[in-house]
Amino acid sequence: MAEFTQAARVLSVNDLTPHTRQLVLRPTVQNIVFQPGQWVSLKLPVGAAPPLNRAYSMAAPGTPSGELTVIFDRVPGGVGSNYLYTLKPGDVLHLSGPYGNFTLPQQLDRDLFFVARYTGLVPIRCMLKQLYAQLQTGTILLIAVAPAEDEVLFHQELLTLAATHPRFRYLPFVAAEGEQQGVDLACSMLRPLIEKAPKVIPMLCGTKGFVRPLRAYLAEAGYDRKEVKIETYD
Repeated sequence: MAEFTQAARVLSVNDLTPHTRQLVLRPTVQNIVFQPGQWVSLKLPVGAAPPLNRAYSMAAPGTPSGELTVIFDRVPGGVGSNYLYTLKPGDVLHLSGPYGNFTLPQQLDRDLFFVARYTGLVPIRCMLKQLYAQLQTGTILLIAVAPAEDEVLFHQELLTLAATHPRFRYLPFVAAEGEQQGVDLACSMLRPLIEKAPKVIPMLCGTKGFVRPLRAYLAEAGYDRKEVKIETYD
């Protein structure tokens, strides 16, 4: 069966950091019902063989009126992201979905442990919004890695969440020297948190070069691969 594709209108455009932008879209045919952590496929009229399919996770839970919030960074030379940067309110693009299995477990019987690099924070932010809207009270730790000081996504929002909910810990840091530095810093922060401690539910999101070494590190610490939920965006 062919996937259902529909038009969506751009409602708003907002720059979050010097290199990331938020679009709020509303599908024009039917609302998309999704779980936090899932993504939609945007069908962009660019590239050598249009449409160019690009996956973007939702940054906020669904609304009764059907708005979808997606966030992306502008990739140097990136055909898709540079096209998205031309969009303005009122423009129309096409999308399908939702897709993806990077979603919260049905039973949260252990503490949640999120690690995200840059825009890998987007689906996790969506999960956090749902968890706290539903008054979930378990312990949640978020390690967020950014490529630069001015590229830390949702920083004030997450600081406020940590101040409001004592069982939420937010640990942001900058890895300006690149992906490997981010891996090294994340591993150094993980070590005291998982050694000789009860197992948590690890959820990792970022580039393959960031996520896979962290999953391997957790495997060395005694986690089965299936216990570590991952999402990559490259």
